[in-house]
Amino acid sequence: MARRNTEDQRQEIKIGIIGPVPAVEQIKQTIKAFPTFKPVFKTFREEKAVPALADELRGQVEVMLFSGPHPYQLAQEAHRFDIPVHYVPLKGTGLFRALYRLHKEYGLSSLSVDSVPPKAMAKTLKDLGEESVEVSWFSGGLNAPLDDLVAFHAQCFREGRSRAALTGLHAVSEALDRLNIPNAFLIPTEQDITVALERALLATETRRSKESQVVFGFVNVDDFGKVAGTKSSEHEVQRLKLDVHRTLLGYVESLDGHLTHLGGDEYMFVTTRGIFERETGGYKSVPLAKVIDQEYGLSLSIGIGFGRSAGEAGMHARAALRHSKEAGGNFCFIVREDKSLIGPLEMTESLEYDLSLLDARMLKEIESAGLSLQYVSRLIGSVTRQGRTDYYAQELAEILGVTVRSTHRYLTAWYDAGLVEIVGETKGECKGRPRQIYRLSFLKDLIR
Repeated sequence: MARRNTEDQRQEIKIGIIGPVPAVEQIKQTIKAFPTFKPVFKTFREEKAVPALADELRGQVEVMLFSGPHPYQLAQEAHRFDIPVHYVPLKGTGLFRALYRLHKEYGLSSLSVDSVPPKAMAKTLKDLGEESVEVSWFSGGLNAPLDDLVAFHAQCFREGRSRAALTGLHAVSEALDRLNIPNAFLIPTEQDITVALERALLATETRRSKESQVVFGFVNVDDFGKVAGTKSSEHEVQRLKLDVHRTLLGYVESLDGHLTHLGGDEYMFVTTRGIFERETGGYKSVPLAKVIDQEYGLSLSIGIGFGRSAGEAGMHARAALRHSKEAGGNFCFIVREDKSLIGPLEMTESLEYDLSLLDARMLKEIESAGLSLQYVSRLIGSVTRQGRTDYYAQELAEILGVTVRSTHRYLTAWYDAGLVEIVGETKGECKGRPRQIYRLSFLKDLIR
């Protein structure tokens, strides 16, 4: 037993977390899904304290994570780190949530903004259908004095160029509160933090020791028969099969892996975890899918498996492929050693919303309730866009693209599984049963 405990301790990875209290509290909740990490938390009220806090942690931890780009840059300017250093980007679902709050409380006709990348802001406003919003950008850079940032937002507000401020710095938000200037402090959501923690984990020395771990992948060509049916001869069908095989072979060669045709429309490949991470940009996208779509008009379902042995990795790859097929095809999922799920990875089109990491417990609950991963992705999209988790059955039917009757059947199963709650009801204008309001409680953290 003593030996087992010693081995478990060696597997722990110490990570330093630095940020203002609200952001660190959010990270504390999210990091519970990463049992490998042993976090050491440091909080600050003013960003000028960041270099000293980072110096305290340097000799204690294997990797460091900052709550945003500003404290990260302050630390980088003050120290030369010999450990991986990361930060949580101020974009993604956290940006959706902050903009929704501003829109709800003050309107989105005009904003003053700091810390947020212009491209991320432009994309998010486009997704929200708010491209007409006038944005005043702070141009002084992340290392500008806080007083300059506060003065910029205050001037924009006084001159009528901004109805509210969006900032990634907690001290700026507090200063604007004292000046009674409407603002929102951009706190990353659980989804944003999960991605940052995953990247931090991949960068550690402990994690890099897994780079040589064997990875199995199963690839299924979706609906090949339909595309083959459009060909004028059997020779064209066979040529298409050879072209697809050649393309897959080229991709696996780039992974320095081995490809095997399993018969029909299914293939298997073997590579190493380190190469696969780099080729997918840290488990973000699958370039192969885009090539297959552009060249042959075909989509792929891909399942990737990690494991402590080759047998376990193969079993997890098969489970991941099943998730991809059940989601409707044109998806790629990864099942890790602990059976948690990563994905979907970006395929032929850029994903608006992903499922990031689903732990094994939540995944099991979702599966047992008949909630497909495709439906989860659609629900996440709606929750992050609208900033709410309460819906009528009719609204959910429109989001999922199914009938109201089917939606009621799903809701019954989801309610029994504890994934949704009934939080109220309203009476319609016509006679009949009141309409119940359902809360998607399993997605509540997206708008917390």
